Amino acid sequence: MADAQNGTRTILVAGGGIAGLSAAVEAAEAGFHVILVEREPSLGGRVARMNKYFPKLCPPQCGLEINFRRIRSNPLIDVMTMSEVEKIDGEAGNFSVAIRVNPRYVNDKCTACGKCSEAAQTEVPNAFDYGLSTIKAAYLPSEFAYPMRYVIAPGIIGTPEAKAVEAACEYGAVELDMAPRTVEVKVGAIIWATGWALFDTSAISYYGAGKHRNVVSNAVMERLASANGPTGGVISRPSDGKAVKKIAFVQCAGSRDENYLPYCSGVCCLASLKQATYLLEQDTEASVSIFYIDIRAFGRNEAFFDQVRQDERVSLVKGKAGEIAENPETGMVTVQVEDQATGKILRDDFDLVVLAAGMVPSTATEKIPAEAVYDQNGFILSGGTPGIIGAGCVKSPADVSSCVQDATAAVLRAIQACRR
Repeated sequence: MADAQNGTRTILVAGGGIAGLSAAVEAAEAGFHVILVEREPSLGGRVARMNKYFPKLCPPQCGLEINFRRIRSNPLIDVMTMSEVEKIDGEAGNFSVAIRVNPRYVNDKCTACGKCSEAAQTEVPNAFDYGLSTIKAAYLPSEFAYPMRYVIAPGIIGTPEAKAVEAACEYGAVELDMAPRTVEVKVGAIIWATGWALFDTSAISYYGAGKHRNVVSNAVMERLASANGPTGGVISRPSDGKAVKKIAFVQCAGSRDENYLPYCSGVCCLASLKQATYLLEQDTEASVSIFYIDIRAFGRNEAFFDQVRQDERVSLVKGKAGEIAENPETGMVTVQVEDQATGKILRDDFDLVVLAAGMVPSTATEKIPAEAVYDQNGFILSGGTPGIIGAGCVKSPADVSSCVQDATAAVLRAIQACRR
């Protein structure tokens, strides 16, 4: 780490998703030393798991690779993966931060040759695929990971299998005796960009999420449609691998509901419209039903909404879905909803049901270890410790482009804090 830097010229960025990445590269390109701290073994956050994102509907590798290249070429950026901020002391211009670094069991000598993975036998859930697939206990987080370095699952440490993995590495990159450690750094400002979690729809008992095999979240749908996902991009039912021909999207799954999430996340409608095109482009005979309260598609996104709803294979029904049931023998999922246009109760069967779950800020459950102000839902508000600046979805639900813009604003404020 470039510890020779003056702390007041150093900005710490917590979170390596799209907001954190954007903040890190822009701060460094403005001449500030940046410490980028990410809990996961690679950068990219939830955007890296998407199939496509707005507004260009291109794969995430496009935008992420540009940022990864900027990081690689900038010596002012220190990346700390598998790390998290534990403690913050001090004030704007002079913070002392304790960072916990968790063991990866693989050092920077790793060439990503894959020999360690070949030696591993144990399969573990693949977090990148939200547990839809498994990977070897010595694994690369994803084929597009940054840093491009393997990880060894802690579950095999201390076993003969771990020793075999170590022996398979020709470069001395496997370190089985790695242990958690704490690093202390001095920084002038902190940008908190730890992102969001998906609302847990299993809390809504009548939707059957977590119980019904073919009821999935909108985040899982992105992985099902991704070429590097568990099904190779073929949208199929988790229960039996059968190709999906008929799909339903249930909007506001817990959102705009005082019992769960009282707010609208703003991006879920467009996400479902986008995901509808995934299936329609894959199968010309497929059909899509979208059950909604209101469709939120503003500005230039209205044209995309018009494009999707004009497709004769798409049915839009204004009505909040009620009970969702799954036939244990066929795997077909029945959705019941009252059509507000006709007053009729509709029931229909689908191969797959996608719940459009909202965005919950990470700060709803994991607070900044310093004085901060939050709203009733956990989003960061202004008025906390000067020099600690929220960015991206910890402030409000947002799409990718909005997160990038907000990261730029956060950098400007961080630079001002460093110069106090």
